[in-house]
Amino acid sequence: MAGGGLVLAVTLPALARKTHPAAAAAPAPLNAWLRIGADDSITVLVDRSEMGQGVYTALPMLLAEELDVDLQRIRVVAAPVGAAYVNVGNGGQITGTSNSVPDAWAKLRTAGAQARNMLIGAAARQWRVDPAECRTTNGRVLDARGHSASYGELAAAAATLPVPKDVKLKPPADFRLIGKPQGRLDTPAKVDGSAEFGLDVQLPGMKYAVIALSPTLGGKAAAVDATAAEAMPGVRRVMTTSSGVVVVADHFWQALKARNALKITWDPGPNARLDNAAFWASIDHTASTGEGLRAKMSRGDTASALKSAERTLNAVYDLPLLAHATMEPMNCTADVRRDHCDVYLGTQIQDGAQAAAAQAAGLKNDQVDVHTTLLGGGFGRRLEVDFIPAAVEASKALGIPVKLVWTREDDMTHDFFRPPAREAVSAGFDARGKLLAWGLHITSPSITARVSPSTVASDPFDSVIEYAQNFPYAVPNYSLSFSRREIGIDVGYWRSVSHTPNCFAIECFLDEVAAAVSRDPLELRLALLEDKPRHVAVLEEAARRSGWGHPPQGRFQGLAFMEGYTSHIAQVAEISVTGGALKVHKITCVIDCGQMVNPRIVESQIESGIVYGLSAALWGDISLKAGQVRETNFHTYRVLRSNEMPEIDAYSMPSAAPPGGVGEAAVPLVAPAVCNAIFAATGKRLRRLPIASHRLG
Repeated sequence: MAGGGLVLAVTLPALARKTHPAAAAAPAPLNAWLRIGADDSITVLVDRSEMGQGVYTALPMLLAEELDVDLQRIRVVAAPVGAAYVNVGNGGQITGTSNSVPDAWAKLRTAGAQARNMLIGAAARQWRVDPAECRTTNGRVLDARGHSASYGELAAAAATLPVPKDVKLKPPADFRLIGKPQGRLDTPAKVDGSAEFGLDVQLPGMKYAVIALSPTLGGKAAAVDATAAEAMPGVRRVMTTSSGVVVVADHFWQALKARNALKITWDPGPNARLDNAAFWASIDHTASTGEGLRAKMSRGDTASALKSAERTLNAVYDLPLLAHATMEPMNCTADVRRDHCDVYLGTQIQDGAQAAAAQAAGLKNDQVDVHTTLLGGGFGRRLEVDFIPAAVEASKALGIPVKLVWTREDDMTHDFFRPPAREAVSAGFDARGKLLAWGLHITSPSITARVSPSTVASDPFDSVIEYAQNFPYAVPNYSLSFSRREIGIDVGYWRSVSHTPNCFAIECFLDEVAAAVSRDPLELRLALLEDKPRHVAVLEEAARRSGWGHPPQGRFQGLAFMEGYTSHIAQVAEISVTGGALKVHKITCVIDCGQMVNPRIVESQIESGIVYGLSAALWGDISLKAGQVRETNFHTYRVLRSNEMPEIDAYSMPSAAPPGGVGEAAVPLVAPAVCNAIFAATGKRLRRLPIASHRLG
């Protein structure tokens, strides 16, 4: 019990000293998920990062459903680093792999039900009645005799009761919140400007910092002349950190001007001659020779089936480097003292951020508190911690809070880019056109080798081929192989990771197969999925809603399907090509993601994924010259604009299955659906992205 409140589940260490206003409002000792104050305040700790995907609403809904309180009464607080908040599926306190709701589905509902039972128990003791006679409604416990008490009035007594181990959860028929559209809890603060992102953090006495990073990826500063910069107004310190040369000043613009005045001699390192032609040549060599083979799996005997096939078909698909392009550039505010450090930032990996800050500060992990703000976009970029150490080192050196802010150009040119991939596909048919064999060989740098080298040592498979491992179609002989080819720069997780490149190759090639055997692409997919009713239902609904096979005059359709993140999803793109100019008019998307918590959020996530996927499909391409990234901002790294936005028909199928992932599921299908539609319109097969690199007329 703390301050007359209810303590439930796992007790966490008291939060450390905080001077930040938002953090100061939070109570000191907290439990894992829920605090009910004597003033009837209800606080839910959310252990996943809110980057627009809606977890600050969806996860509290789970607890509120079983606790029997109105959603609008709940105050959300970002959870600190703690063992209770580890996402077992991700191996850390991590927001990723679209599993926030699946991970929370049982545990947060259980936490709410446990608290509700304890509150009823406290009321029954006070009124000397059988707990079975009591019921709850919107934050109050009542009985048939007319007794009534609010949760706040009962919280202190409830906290003395044992936490029930076995609780009965509501059946779906009794849900008041789950499965019904709800307004987002984070929207009002985003509208009135009180929402706090990393860039909004303000601490007393705080100074601002910018960093000069080597223009060549992997380079470092060989010599620094800071004479002119140090003489500029407001400049407090110029220092070389483990990440680059940092300028600290009273204001951001002072720091930025001083950075521009630095005279730095850069050692470009090993990437001085790296460009796209060079790394694609190395990928091509590895793919053609079979060097670097790391993994191989098969069902049946694909090699023999291809050799004996009446007819074979082959294609190679190339996927480029991509940037995350978050709207909010990387930033971190650090406040380092002799024996403690606070960091304020948008992060997708709280325990990793804590470890990075601790190392930079020379402290133990438990001497660092991580305060997670809202994230202005994540997409996997904020799974990295490269932007944290310099802020911590600067704060430690000056003995004051320092906010380090990357510019858009810093962010775009020093990303952990999505790895390029070459995916070679082969298929074999019998004399009647039946698909007998499918072989897929992927050549790509490894994300897993950098992030988790111990995993690579014990498991040859890699995150860049994850989707291909779960090939959904009933082909008797299927083989997958992976050759690792590094290109000299670090690559990272990009929204949907392997699903986007793997799905592009699989779904485009399946359309090529359909054309080769003169079958409708939808009909072929349905035939190959006939033993999977959820897959079939999604495809049939997408076909029905899009008017498959009957587009308006002058328009053409393309189809793609995916089973990923334990969800099933199909898209139909409707396009036209006039004078070589592509216009995407409409995208129909149908998803079966199991039991939905908030249908409104599911719809928003589908729309978001389509916009993100379409931007990448049309223009996404990071190019290197002499080891330097040439795309520096949104004028050279294009994203979808308002006038280019297609009509989106997003439909979520009712389902009683356990929740699946949604946040990344819509991204992978956009490119293959659009490219398949382009073939229908022009007869041209696009096997290399982005689409803008091709002439369509």
